[in-house]
Amino acid sequence: MVKDNTKYIERFDLDQGGLYFIPLGGSEEFGMNLNVYICDGQYLLVDCGIGFADERQPGIDILLPDPAFLDGLEEDKIAALIITHAHEDHVGAVPYLWKRFKCPIYTTRFTKVVLSKKFEERKIKDAFIDVIEPLSHIEIGSFKVQFVPVAHSIPDTSSLIIETDYGRVVHSGDWNMDSSPVIGAMTEAAPFKAASEKGVLAYIGDSTNAEVSGHSRSESDVEIGLETEFKKCNGKIAITIFSSNIGRIISICRAAQKCGRDVGVIGHSLHKMIASAQECGFLDGIPDFVDDEDLAYLPDEKMVVILTGSQGEYRAALARVARRNHRSLSLNKNDTVIFSSRAIPGNDKNINIVKNNLSSCGINIVTQSDTDSIIHVSGHPCRDDVLKMINWIKPEIVVPVHGERMQIEAHALLAKESKVKNIIIPSNGSVIKLAPEKADIVGFVETGVLAVDLKRIIKIDHQSIVQRRKLQYSGAVHLSIVIDEQGDVVGEPKIDMIGLIEVNSAEIQIEDNLFDEVQIILDDMTKEDRLDERFVSEKLRIAVRRFIFHVLGVKPKTIIHVMQV
Repeated sequence: MVKDNTKYIERFDLDQGGLYFIPLGGSEEFGMNLNVYICDGQYLLVDCGIGFADERQPGIDILLPDPAFLDGLEEDKIAALIITHAHEDHVGAVPYLWKRFKCPIYTTRFTKVVLSKKFEERKIKDAFIDVIEPLSHIEIGSFKVQFVPVAHSIPDTSSLIIETDYGRVVHSGDWNMDSSPVIGAMTEAAPFKAASEKGVLAYIGDSTNAEVSGHSRSESDVEIGLETEFKKCNGKIAITIFSSNIGRIISICRAAQKCGRDVGVIGHSLHKMIASAQECGFLDGIPDFVDDEDLAYLPDEKMVVILTGSQGEYRAALARVARRNHRSLSLNKNDTVIFSSRAIPGNDKNINIVKNNLSSCGINIVTQSDTDSIIHVSGHPCRDDVLKMINWIKPEIVVPVHGERMQIEAHALLAKESKVKNIIIPSNGSVIKLAPEKADIVGFVETGVLAVDLKRIIKIDHQSIVQRRKLQYSGAVHLSIVIDEQGDVVGEPKIDMIGLIEVNSAEIQIEDNLFDEVQIILDDMTKEDRLDERFVSEKLRIAVRRFIFHVLGVKPKTIIHVMQV
């Protein structure tokens, strides 16, 4: 949400002409990518991804960008939604939000397979998904878009060259300079240099690794590194990765095959991604995976198991294995767990919990910092790669996106080194006028975050989440009393203390003392007072909170039920 003292832009003003770029998610944060281009009143959406909740959103796993800015548009205003690739932070929100867009979807073959399965799970049958071939062009309203294949950690990833009457924009999406990708295309200079010769107005670029010096490494290096690590291991090997990293799955399988080991897979999201990759033929030549139920029959020294849970997710397979409550796999002393992944900022605490659980069982842990072997490479461009891209396309404007503030600022400094004329640092909701006239942030639109709460989608500041967060830290007291029509208390008050005491312990005395306190408050009231339901509720609420704060030092959520009979 943008600050109160900023200038808000009416959507009407954006429909009067010109070319605008608005990030509704994915700027100054990782995840929840949702980008909007507006050209002469026509809207083109690029990517629509999820983020992951933390302890501040109890009971919530998935976060979505809030597309409220787009609500109420005429049916033909949103020309299309383009998905650059099938990572969750770019495609995961589409099934939740598509009915608010109701527009055609354009993407590449593998991404269509992944997205179609997501639509099937949510029983969405009327979405139109068109597959665009590499390097082909498509006219979408006021936009002409070319899909340029680039290297990344998932197949069929595209950058976009977007042509308008006002100029040409290169929207990078996620990419790197892998010189020898295990799967998918290399990032070739030719399409970008061709765009440069015609003139590039703006580059909207990936900032993820803008603080990391040098060039990005190749996925081929990981295959070699994993083979080296596998040869050091005597027992079972479990390896955790990002579930969508199909290239990494291939590297693991090849390394395992060279070491005489079979490969099993545990985790729903991994199985879904593998099924999509097999459907597209990306895993042809890879040996069949061992079924979950057959893992127990493999000798330890012949086993490699790929697991979900590289970010320490509590319900993911690796966390359950670490807690020793997974039905298909148990790890023992001298077995090895390899983290073939990076820690997304904010997930370190959860990852360390998993590592500690593994260490307590005598299980060996290998991360990139523990070995000279290359066991993980990033799918994003490092500093020298970003400089090379900027040199290829020679844009007039650079808008760094896809990263937190530090990464975006670092990307901006690289653009400055490259003598870019105009560098614009956005936040979510920034309205960036790219043309005509000088490009600049001309105002803001409202943005926000939505939460997937079981079977509903709610705002992140919904009272249900606020109340859960309060309960998480302060507990709750429920007090119920019955009062008859003469103002007498019927029976005894019922008290429940949640998250405050251990019932089967000496602490039960606290509840007994609170019961006595409630009786004193009720006895001090006149019968006339006790007939006033609001008066009784408020008097008891204040007394209960005061008592608990005095005894335990917390102010619990206090709910008083007064029933009159």
